[in-house]
Amino acid sequence: MNITFFLAEKIKNTKNQTFSSLIIKIGVASIAISISVLLISFFVLFGFKNTIKQKLFGISSHIQISKITLNRSFEEASMPNNLPFLKKIENNPEIKSINKVGQKSIILKSEEEISGVVLKGVDENYDWSEFETNIIAGRKLNLDKDEIKNEVIISEKIKKDLNLKLNDDLLVYFIQDPPRARKLKIVGIYDTNVEELDQVYVLGDLKLIQKINGWNEGQYGHLEVFINDLSKLDILKEQLLDQIPVEFQVLKITEILPQFFDWFNLLDRNILMVIVLILVVAAFNMISVLLIMIMERTPMVGLLKSIGTSNRKIQNIFLINGSKIIIRGMIWGNIIGFGLCFLQAKFHFIKLDAANYYMSFVPIEWDFKVAVLINIGIFMAVLLVLIIPTWFIQKINPVKALKYKD
Repeated sequence: MNITFFLAEKIKNTKNQTFSSLIIKIGVASIAISISVLLISFFVLFGFKNTIKQKLFGISSHIQISKITLNRSFEEASMPNNLPFLKKIENNPEIKSINKVGQKSIILKSEEEISGVVLKGVDENYDWSEFETNIIAGRKLNLDKDEIKNEVIISEKIKKDLNLKLNDDLLVYFIQDPPRARKLKIVGIYDTNVEELDQVYVLGDLKLIQKINGWNEGQYGHLEVFINDLSKLDILKEQLLDQIPVEFQVLKITEILPQFFDWFNLLDRNILMVIVLILVVAAFNMISVLLIMIMERTPMVGLLKSIGTSNRKIQNIFLINGSKIIIRGMIWGNIIGFGLCFLQAKFHFIKLDAANYYMSFVPIEWDFKVAVLINIGIFMAVLLVLIIPTWFIQKINPVKALKYKD
């Protein structure tokens, strides 16, 4: 048997006989808390970001293509149905779907209240997969290729502000000269909890906007492009710019709604600070644990030195014990971290104020690759730091160490 591993095991098995047994438990607890806090932080951060992104994509899209215009209102210049570049970008394997939509400013009027919003018109080929999860009551629009549907989906906020309910008739005034009005039926209620979006958008039939604006059949305001891999957003935008004429503009979601993505970047910086603080605390605690173990076993160190054991081998004895403490802490940390995240994902017992956090409970997004990286990172970083206290062994004098009294 390797003498280094044998002595490391003997030291470990002297627990409950020395003061270091308590310190070892503290070291295990420190690593366990560090691992569990990091796992929970990352899973919550990913859940928080992905939940909000899903809400943003449901109302907007990954990329928007529209005509360049000096008009800064929600009124749009029309785009023809037979654009030559459309077939080319539809065949791009990185693109999931392309929606033809139009926007128009309108005023909603109930019996008691009025509200200015934007009607987002969609056609019968609209991809509802991104938006449908936000519908909390009713159904999506039942659109027809040949007939205008007087249906509309409004947000929960607009419903409350105008004192409306599902299946109510709603009077809509189109802002133009002269103004025009239509009576639409509320067939669905959506709620993203993102007030900046919920108070602005209602969904209706694109053919209604075409008729009000005097557009030809098939014309629309802009294209909404959804892609398969969001990490390729910048690359895909550059590809589209090369394929699309200069009179059209291509905007990423990060340019359409920059305030949210600036916030995400701030969250990323905050999590980096948390990682650094946790690593410092865990490393400091483990250094203290190893130093106490070395000091408590000074006579053993002196004896080993007196019989010719090298400093490197003695250092390895304590590093092996330190690594075992780290591994025990990692096991408990993963149990605690994954356990608490599972309970939250299953039962949503930690609630949030949706008005401030855009969601009603703390979301969990599993990422096992990140979990593996956290475990490997903690183990390697703390183990490397543990080399520092073992240098103390080199300064121990064998003669003085053998005279050392507990």
